Amino acid sequence: MSILIDKNTRLLVQGITGGEGIFHSRQMVEYGTNIVAGVTPGKGGEWVLDSKVPVFDSVKIAVDATGANTSVIFVPARFAADAIFESSDAGLNLIVCITEGIPVQDMMQVRNYLDQKGSRLVGPNCPGLLSPGESKVGIIPGNIAIAGTVGVVSRSGTLTYEVLYALKRENIGVSTCVGIGGDPINGTDFVDCLRMFEDDPFTEKIILIGEIGGSDEETAAGFISQYMTKPVVGFIAGRTAPPGKRMGHAGAIVEGGAGTAEDKIRSLEHVGVRVANFPGEIPDLLGN
Repeated sequence: MSILIDKNTRLLVQGITGGEGIFHSRQMVEYGTNIVAGVTPGKGGEWVLDSKVPVFDSVKIAVDATGANTSVIFVPARFAADAIFESSDAGLNLIVCITEGIPVQDMMQVRNYLDQKGSRLVGPNCPGLLSPGESKVGIIPGNIAIAGTVGVVSRSGTLTYEVLYALKRENIGVSTCVGIGGDPINGTDFVDCLRMFEDDPFTEKIILIGEIGGSDEETAAGFISQYMTKPVVGFIAGRTAPPGKRMGHAGAIVEGGAGTAEDKIRSLEHVGVRVANFPGEIPDLLGN
């Protein structure tokens, strides 16, 4: 089974007529995801994906017409905050934002709004979600993972792919992989995912992939020590990153000695998390 998405997910794609939107929508449909609608203002009435998916001018109209319960956003950064607001106002419980480069100030307003509305956001600047054999929402390649009982939560997109493929090579399956993104302000975080995996009877072990910057991994360690009964294996990227230089994600920056890989590894190991030295070591740590 899975968390957040499954065969009952009825997906709406915001920005479906753009290059990225249509490309990844086709990949999602080929994987088996049930895309029921697309939204591009001004292009309502068109059909895409071999004339099987209708396009609407607004999320509200699309939800009312199709019963969509999840949205994924492929719109430019300057429109992304409004796209998130629109999905929340339409009553969607799960919103996945792939868009990168959204200004921090915009995300501060988004996070405050969603906290009041009760909508769940995954992202932004994330690869989305994959529940092997169930559904794929976002850009994670579907062929690099098999179904199983390991939950994966990650701040890094490309490292996520590497770990999923390493698991597949060892015939280790995944319940759900959640790419939460690496921006300074995002929606769903490590603790949210750890809690869902802890409550999911079909997830037996968890992999946490972190990186330098911020304190999310240390917060996750505190949660693990108090609430987790399932084993957690970790990996922290950025051990050799120079201080004061942003590496990849907007949140991956070490300033004033805070947010270093060493601090995060120490915090996780202190609560019993086995931390890999490199991604390929993770399957062995899961089995031991």
